[in-house]
Amino acid sequence: MTTFDPEKFEEKYSHYLDELQEAYKNAYQYMHDRYDSTPLRSIDRQVLNESEPFYDGNGEFRVELPENPHDRVQNIPDEEEFDTILAEFVTRIETELQRIFEFETN
Repeated sequence: MTTFDPEKFEEKYSHYLDELQEAYKNAYQYMHDRYDSTPLRSIDRQVLNESEPFYDGNGEFRVELPENPHDRVQNIPDEEEFDTILAEFVTRIETELQRIFEFETN
């Protein structure tokens, strides 16, 4: 596994691009088994592609979403389902980052 350096995470795309891609890919695969692929793909391609992961310290990551995620996805059939999928997807990405960088997860 990759040795994590918080200072290098400031320039994450230079130092940790493979790990970031793996985290997002693993999260997508996890979510794909639980939700319909149409809203999942829309969220992945139209919202999460503009998201930004941050390291908050103490083994905790957060994913910051672009402004107005609802406005980025056309034809949202159910806003409650959209919000549920998006929240779980973000949590899963954060969990995958913790796993990849070998921090304990709950």
